[in-house]
Amino acid sequence: MTDSTASSSVPDLAQVYAEVVRFREGFATLLMATVAPDGEPDASYAAYIEDDGDFHVFVSELSVHTKNLLESGRVSVLFIEEEASAGHLFARRRLTYRCRAEELARGSIGCETILDRFELRFGALIVTLRGLQDFHLVRLRPLSARYVSGFAKAFAIDDVQLAEIRHLRDQGHRASNAVTRNTFNRRLTNPAEESDV
Repeated sequence: MTDSTASSSVPDLAQVYAEVVRFREGFATLLMATVAPDGEPDASYAAYIEDDGDFHVFVSELSVHTKNLLESGRVSVLFIEEEASAGHLFARRRLTYRCRAEELARGSIGCETILDRFELRFGALIVTLRGLQDFHLVRLRPLSARYVSGFAKAFAIDDVQLAEIRHLRDQGHRASNAVTRNTFNRRLTNPAEESDV
């Protein structure tokens, strides 16, 4: 392997992080995985506003995820590429955050400022929802993240606030034999061959 080949196979982490930010900015909603105190999982979604790196959701007590967020203080957030635009369904681009959840008190400056931004982004419905006492503004503060941009293109963001990103190359896909390994590696370099995977 030449020096130029070696350097071209090492991803530019600053460029990858910029891609992460652009990818995330393409969404108005996020997917959430929460868990109840008894361990029962729940998958859901909510519209969100991002502020200073935190995600904010305005959610009702009638939703299972709201109780889970308020009681556990933990949530996993997912942004994932649409199926129709994915090069391959096994390799959809996705960004997953592990977050701490905390409610912002109604009437506080922070809460009202974020709700004003919800109103600007999502319209008049928010005016009505602000008048309902069962709605809570919850801040989802990212702790760490994983970004997958394709086959063998996984990155860990260990400290979201500091944008510490690293390529997950220490543990790759394991093939049962050389033929499978060579076929997989060929498809990584030539995505057109992925259609029959």
